[in-house]
Amino acid sequence: VQLQASGGGLVQAGGSLRLSCAAPGSIFSIADMGWYRQAPGKQRELVAAISSGGSTNYADSVKGRFTISRDNTKTTVSLQMSSLKPEDTAVYFCVADLSKHRLGPIWGQGTLVTVSS
Repeated sequence: VQLQASGGGLVQAGGSLRLSCAAPGSIFSIADMGWYRQAPGKQRELVAAISSGGSTNYADSVKGRFTISRDNTKTTVSLQMSSLKPEDTAVYFCVADLSKHRLGPIWGQGTLVTVSS
């Protein structure tokens, strides 16, 4: 099982990007979904998460700038990123959190976001 992430790229500071991640329906319907990021030399950190019921939470550093959403019909989770800053530069990973089902997480391949100043 694999998640397919897309949408990374190079953008100037202040710009916007939208990341998307597709998951198999059998996983998506029961999983809380999230986006993490890892900048060079730093630990992977949670950016945003959305529960299977639609509840969201965000890292303080992205509140008001990023929006996570899920499309249960298309079984995709998206991260709309606005007002991007150079410090948002990182590899972004989507994840299906199945911990409430006593299963391990399923990670997607990373997608690189580079924000130039």
